[in-house]
Amino acid sequence: MIIKQASTIDRRRLLQCGAAAWMSASLDEVVRGVSALAAEPNRASAVPSEARTTFGRAKSVIWLFLSGGPSQYETFDPKPEAPAEIRGVFSPIASKIPGVHLCELLPRTAALTDRLAIVRSFATDDPNHESAGYWINTGHKYVGPDMRALAPTDWPTLGSIVKMLKPTERGPFSAIMLPEPIIANPAVFLPGQNAGFLGRRWDPEILRCDPSAADFRIESLALPEHVSVDRLTARKLLLDELATKSALRTSLTADFERLRQEAYETLRSGTAEGAFAIGREPPQLRDRYGRGKWGQSVLLARRLVEAGVRMVFVQWPREPGDLSAPNPLWDTHAHNNARMKDVLCPQFDQGFTALIEDLASRGLLDETLVVAIGEMGRTPKVNASGGRDHWGNVFSFVLAGAGIRPGQVLGASDRQGAYPARDRVSPSELTATILNLLGIGHEAAFPDRTGRPLRATEGEPLWTLLG
Repeated sequence: MIIKQASTIDRRRLLQCGAAAWMSASLDEVVRGVSALAAEPNRASAVPSEARTTFGRAKSVIWLFLSGGPSQYETFDPKPEAPAEIRGVFSPIASKIPGVHLCELLPRTAALTDRLAIVRSFATDDPNHESAGYWINTGHKYVGPDMRALAPTDWPTLGSIVKMLKPTERGPFSAIMLPEPIIANPAVFLPGQNAGFLGRRWDPEILRCDPSAADFRIESLALPEHVSVDRLTARKLLLDELATKSALRTSLTADFERLRQEAYETLRSGTAEGAFAIGREPPQLRDRYGRGKWGQSVLLARRLVEAGVRMVFVQWPREPGDLSAPNPLWDTHAHNNARMKDVLCPQFDQGFTALIEDLASRGLLDETLVVAIGEMGRTPKVNASGGRDHWGNVFSFVLAGAGIRPGQVLGASDRQGAYPARDRVSPSELTATILNLLGIGHEAAFPDRTGRPLRATEGEPLWTLLG
């Protein structure tokens, strides 16, 4: 759709197109209007050479969200020379990148760093799950009235932007979130993971599921046993006739009709249901990913990008009863060492490396961007409960795949792992990098409901990561 740099769109023309369209048409028509303005070639030649070789390299993105905030010390940025109360009890191990060490809890990842890029200077200075997660998942700082409640002014999650500006051409779904959304204690659905002010039509498809279950299937993607394809088609024709005769045609009804058409095509074709048929995978491969809910969700993400889904968001799943626990997900306020050693790092190390190896063996890694990230890091000092508390001043994440130059480390934290020492990286720069790799462009724009052009991100791509 819109693969366009904002500076090449005439602001007056965009305002004229946007304001009129919002008054009488659906957002789909607005998008088509901006596409018409963006028909000339994009400006890839006007950006650094790194972008010219990587622009549009990624066909899909797998976003592995380690909700709760992994400790940088026990993962990608150990500090063996720091005092004992900071470095912790685990030792560093050598990786495939000369001179670069990871924590001993990630042996498989350490052996695979020649295919990864590690960022050690990511920072938000925000120690809150809600607003920090919002910023990382949207690329924009939270400015709403209540960061624990949805608001009509919320910025769209990155999956919604991708769904609008570069929808897939190979299936019904452009953006999927699984196996569950981000839920904060006590069971609060947080902003930053839906379409926000764009409207419900652009929400990612949120699938609450357990791909590790023996009888796993997505009920909503299959026809009921008593409904044949012919019967489904007859029902659709009747609804089409009623919709044609309706005098109440508005942008909302137009969007509803489009959603209904998409649902019909999904059920009629059966292709989406096939993409979720994880039971077709060889048992040995399922074992390699790990048979738990997260490992099987990562495997399912690979199946979905293989089927054409543009962006798959894999949220680290909750464990039974952890809504009242002091260390849910990666939020290790208590018993950090045991949680990291026995539960968190082994699952991540297994599932993440299986994904990278699996994508590479299928020839998909060169066209699939993989990002593994949380919303914060953990405090330098261990608390009285043996845990590490919230820390947004510096933390780490990893990338691999399409357009990412492997075997490198960007940035560094200080000697105690508390603050960036060089090359501080922000969420908007990560968002810009992803938009560049997807061929959308970091200057891509779209009109809001008043016709005012909005930049999808205000950041500049991390050019040094690309190559």
